[in-house]
Amino acid sequence: MVRGCTASPRSRQAGRPSIDERGRVSTERRRSAGGRRRADGPMGEPRGDGGRRSRDGYAADERAAAGRRRPREDDGFWADEPGRRARGSLGDYEDRPRRSRSREDFGDRPRRSRDPRDDYFDESPRRTRAPRGEDEYRPRRRAADETAVLGSGGAPGRRRSRDSGHPEDGRPARRRRAEDEGYSGRRRASAAHSGSGGGRRRRSWEDEDEYDERGPVRRFFAKAWKPTLITMAVLFVLGVAGIGIAYAMAPSHEDLEAKADVKLAANVVYFEDGKTEATRFGEVDRVPVGIEQVPQTVIDGVLAAEHRTFYEDNAINLMGLLRGLVFGGTQGGGSTITQQMARNYYDSLTTNESSTIDRYVRKFNEILIAFKVEQSLTKDEILEQYLNTIYFGRGIGVQAAAQGYFGKDVSELDAAEGAFIGTVIQQPGNFGTAVPDSEMYEILKERWQYTVNGLVEMHEENPERGLSREEADKLEFPDPLPLEADDSYAGYRGYIQEAVRSELESRYGLTPEQIARGGYQVTTSLNEKWMQYAEEVVEEQKERTLNNTGQEIPEETQFGIAMVDTSTGEIKAFYGGPDPTQYANQSLVQRQQAGSAFKPYVLATALEQGISLRSIYDGDSPKEFPGLAQPVRNDGNRSYGPVDLIQSTRDSINTSYVQLAIEVGPQAVIETALAAGIPEKQLETAEIGPNIALGTMSVAAVDQAAGFATFANGGYHMPQHLIAKVVDTETGEELQPKDADILESGGTRAFSAETAADATYAMQQVITDNHNAKLDDGRPMAGKTGTSNNAVSAWFVGFVPQYSTAVGLHRTDGEPLVLPGEASIYGGQMPARLWKAFMTKVLEDVPPEEFPQPVFGGEVRNHAPTPSPDPSPSQEPEETEEPTTEPSMPLPSFTPPGRGDEPNCDIQWWLPECRQDDEPPGDGEPTSPPDEPGQPGTGPGPGGIGGPGWNSNQIAYRGRE
Repeated sequence: MVRGCTASPRSRQAGRPSIDERGRVSTERRRSAGGRRRADGPMGEPRGDGGRRSRDGYAADERAAAGRRRPREDDGFWADEPGRRARGSLGDYEDRPRRSRSREDFGDRPRRSRDPRDDYFDESPRRTRAPRGEDEYRPRRRAADETAVLGSGGAPGRRRSRDSGHPEDGRPARRRRAEDEGYSGRRRASAAHSGSGGGRRRRSWEDEDEYDERGPVRRFFAKAWKPTLITMAVLFVLGVAGIGIAYAMAPSHEDLEAKADVKLAANVVYFEDGKTEATRFGEVDRVPVGIEQVPQTVIDGVLAAEHRTFYEDNAINLMGLLRGLVFGGTQGGGSTITQQMARNYYDSLTTNESSTIDRYVRKFNEILIAFKVEQSLTKDEILEQYLNTIYFGRGIGVQAAAQGYFGKDVSELDAAEGAFIGTVIQQPGNFGTAVPDSEMYEILKERWQYTVNGLVEMHEENPERGLSREEADKLEFPDPLPLEADDSYAGYRGYIQEAVRSELESRYGLTPEQIARGGYQVTTSLNEKWMQYAEEVVEEQKERTLNNTGQEIPEETQFGIAMVDTSTGEIKAFYGGPDPTQYANQSLVQRQQAGSAFKPYVLATALEQGISLRSIYDGDSPKEFPGLAQPVRNDGNRSYGPVDLIQSTRDSINTSYVQLAIEVGPQAVIETALAAGIPEKQLETAEIGPNIALGTMSVAAVDQAAGFATFANGGYHMPQHLIAKVVDTETGEELQPKDADILESGGTRAFSAETAADATYAMQQVITDNHNAKLDDGRPMAGKTGTSNNAVSAWFVGFVPQYSTAVGLHRTDGEPLVLPGEASIYGGQMPARLWKAFMTKVLEDVPPEEFPQPVFGGEVRNHAPTPSPDPSPSQEPEETEEPTTEPSMPLPSFTPPGRGDEPNCDIQWWLPECRQDDEPPGDGEPTSPPDEPGQPGTGPGPGGIGGPGWNSNQIAYRGRE
């Protein structure tokens, strides 16, 4: 080695000759030995570790193979090497003649082909070497520790004159200055030889505009914000154009007024055969009046109830519109009076809103027409047409409303009556038929008070409108006239009318105004004969009570009967009450506490959670539970001891069921009840806690009938409904209900078929020994009694495989039931007798069917406070995995069968040879202990098992026959 030329071990190779020894060494040899590299990049073959680099770069490989100048002894390899003189400029090198390289220099080795990957990094034409003078030497590549300036464009370390004529000499001045100062770019290592150096450099962002060869359109859309901006602009233009076209095509107010002058058609309602007419309604004429004939008190009442800032607002209310779009419908506060008036005129604005898109389209059309109407009419003209087209429950138009509610001309109405007229606009169907002492009547009073308060607020904003606080305090609620019934509204026909109206709104999305205009043919699921049977059994029961006791059933006592097809959810018959003009529908509308008739939902929840019917609970009374302020008591404070879930259901034991509700969770019980068919709105009256097992939830008869139908339908719930088909006579179109998909798919799964079978089996035991409800033909049936606290209501809900029927009794004044000849009120008495009388008539021509057999699934749990007594000597012990208390009723699924000997009836009581002939009494309701010892349910031992008494297993088996 030459003195002063120190090299790191990385730059050495074993046996590499020194500069003096090797003389003229070929470029290829130097490359393989780790020498300097070509500016074009390395060959596609292995090379050395790389030589030492000078700070000024490296000499070109294309120079003649003449060997290097021997460095001076005082030369340093690096400029910053201490004690060494930096290598001089180009002039310090010895002048050597240059010659062009010939074929002989390369021998037979072919030239390296151009790497196609170079095109990716350099899209410009192949650069040519700048001409150089004989004495001109290219600088060596800079040291690795110095910053390389990106974007030089040429080979690393290669300098190029500004006057070289190179096609890229017009690059920015910043890059030229960097080159003049000796900075140059570095190449990226090729894929075959990773590491520092080698390969072409990556393009920098500074080169993007200079070297981008894409077309102008592609370059424009390369930025993400540009197409987004263009798309938004195009959509805006199209939206404005679409709104303009729709606005031009919207009908004018003259067209709307012409539609309002057409006489309204009637709605015809048929029974299930589609031929027998049940009732008809809606065939009326409007009686328009001028705005000058309407007193200010009525105008203020309507504005206070519907749109207090009508004279100040535009055609639409933005906030109200957003509420209407989000919550849907027209009762979410989303429509101004102008919009409502346009909707009342224009039929297409009240189409069936079966989807969200339909609702948005209707709202859009409504807004356009409202704007067009406001530009054509004054505020008073809009209000006049609104008052003449709105539906008030007892007629269309304010004049018909005044006559229908108060028997007066509209000009004679006072402030209280004017507030009443405005109040009924919100729910015309319900408020128009509300009768005193009903729940809807109380809601009507609350809404009227809201309207009166609105009059006060209007007066505070504008003293010329509304009423002062002193005047408002003097107002009293005006009782409307009783609803007059014609032949189409008498008896159950009036209840059918109201039920059809309600369902057209809730299931078909029709508005009260559209229903009032009529023109629909409605086919119901009601059976005319069965509707008559419902009326007959109630009248017969009243007459029977009068004959047996000499006393009439109190007038305040109301009956409700509802029957549902278990496989379709269709309401086949109901008893609404004695007079639709006096009483609300007792089966479809009125709600009362369910009492113990709610316990099957608790049982189904437990079965779904894997709790077996054979699980043991404490049936003693009274019993305290965490979270309850008062202890829970059974009827008559009777204690049953350890009981299983079958006996708990049959005897309606409160303490064991509350314990079960705590175990499964009250919220889970609620979810089961909702899935089975109890409407969600009923939750408002429920106590969400352990007492939910005692029936704190208020339900209607049709809700219970639909809920129990889910058990008969194998755990599938079919939505209860009254209307089977609706046809618009004007267009011939059949309207589709909102739940059409559910009905077509066979319902929704509420719980498993195994849960339904086991729960049905438990409910069969309730009816087996209840002679008040047991059908004479002996067909399989199941059900549950229910009596609320203080006997405010009494229920019997029973079902056969085909139909489910609920019967309920209550008083309209909320007082406890008092029935002549009945010392105590239970669901197993008069409600059960009504159920039996009605179902006997209905099922006369219906063939009997069988329930699915129970599976007795789930885990047997023991929650008894003390262990059960030891089995009698005749019992054969069982082997169990864990020592547990023996269930109170030994079922066939866990008792070993006989081994060919005479059956042991103490163990194998379910065999035909062990059946008993006596029929133990009981009506399914909690009863006081009988006087004679040894009667059913009162045998010695905890829970009534063992000893001379009888057990519930025997009843359970006979109930399945």
